[in-house]
Amino acid sequence: MKLHDLQPADGSRRPRVRVGRGIAAGKGKTAGKGTKGQKARAGGSIPAWFEGGQTPLHQRIPKLRGFRNVFRIEYEVVNVGRISAYAEADRFLPGAAEGGTKGARAPITVNQEILHAVGLVTSLKKPLKILGHGDVTVPLFIVADAFSASAVAKIEAAGGTAQVLEMPEGQLEAIGIEVVEVVEVVGELAVTAKKARARKTPAETPAETPTEAASEAPAPADVEAAPSSGSDA
Repeated sequence: MKLHDLQPADGSRRPRVRVGRGIAAGKGKTAGKGTKGQKARAGGSIPAWFEGGQTPLHQRIPKLRGFRNVFRIEYEVVNVGRISAYAEADRFLPGAAEGGTKGARAPITVNQEILHAVGLVTSLKKPLKILGHGDVTVPLFIVADAFSASAVAKIEAAGGTAQVLEMPEGQLEAIGIEVVEVVEVVGELAVTAKKARARKTPAETPAETPTEAASEAPAPADVEAAPSSGSDA
């Protein structure tokens, strides 16, 4: 091999296409860009997102604005300050705040039905939550589905009680019957039944019926075969 024998691999080097050099060259006149139109012009490139003038996809779809929590619980909320103000004005139960021992006020019971009756909540279909804005000046016994920590602190500081309504998560036991007592009663019944079966004597064998006696009787001897019809010699 000599230096003049070296040449590039087939297909690795191709001549440059010379456009606009006449129709005989194959790329003359329109130079491979077709006849007129935006793409035939110099600088006539079209962005990838362009959709011919209509609103592009990235503008007509809704933007990401958080998400919807399917487990969110929507409460009817009331602040302890408003409840205390209504109790001070004696708007829940007239005369209820005057009970109790002398010099002490009895706690006023407040639940969702009472708050709905005086207009502090608008619905009974949602659970009730007590928030801690405001001051509590009277003892209150509030029953609700949820309390904020500040609300509980203010209610208890005023001598009241915050009672949370709890839904049972599983099956509850019957009222007035303890499980231990039921187990003991069942155990005693089982022992009594076992002793009764042990004391019971086996029943006497009943008398045999004629059908049973006939079935148990021995079978008769086989009858000898009758002699042939021909007379003896």
